[in-house]
Amino acid sequence: MNEHPGFSHPAEAQILARIAPAIQERARAVKMMVFDVDGVLTDGSLWYGEHGESLKRFNALDGHGLRLMREQGIRVAWVTGRESTITARRAAELGVAPIMQGVRDKAQALETLAQGAGLTLSELGYMGDDNIDLAALQRVAFAASVPNAPFYISQVAHWVSTREGGAGAVRECCDLILAAQGRLAACFNTSPSGLDGALQ
Repeated sequence: MNEHPGFSHPAEAQILARIAPAIQERARAVKMMVFDVDGVLTDGSLWYGEHGESLKRFNALDGHGLRLMREQGIRVAWVTGRESTITARRAAELGVAPIMQGVRDKAQALETLAQGAGLTLSELGYMGDDNIDLAALQRVAFAASVPNAPFYISQVAHWVSTREGGAGAVRECCDLILAAQGRLAACFNTSPSGLDGALQ
């Protein structure tokens, strides 16, 4: 975990000026950030055609934030209660792995992810928006949610984004973690490292 020696880019100061020190400390502990999909990476809408679920809308800002996290050495995973080839395709585009779909017990999924990465839950963060996410939110070092989540979910979180799910909430979360760890400056000072996956 990087110590935060001071702000090395104005964006870090701007982001962290609005974040309580206790939350910054939690964000600094994150070595793997796990995201729910529907309602967090998307706005929660499910578009159906005559042949079933056909469309989900993802946000390019979120995608780039996830890529920046990976480039800066923070692991990213997705855990979702639904199964969708669209979700798998988007994860593959961004180089996000692992991705766990059709999960009902997300707290157990976090245990599995932590063990597989050689980490503890005190080194994981999680971002979710509904009842199925509650146990997971209560077990990690850094729990994040979105403003359009039910109030009894978002109030459990350590931090709630200002942007709604599917509209830049994940990017806001990524920027916070990167800034708290003193890694955001590198995202401005270096070119992409050539990681597999789409830029956004």
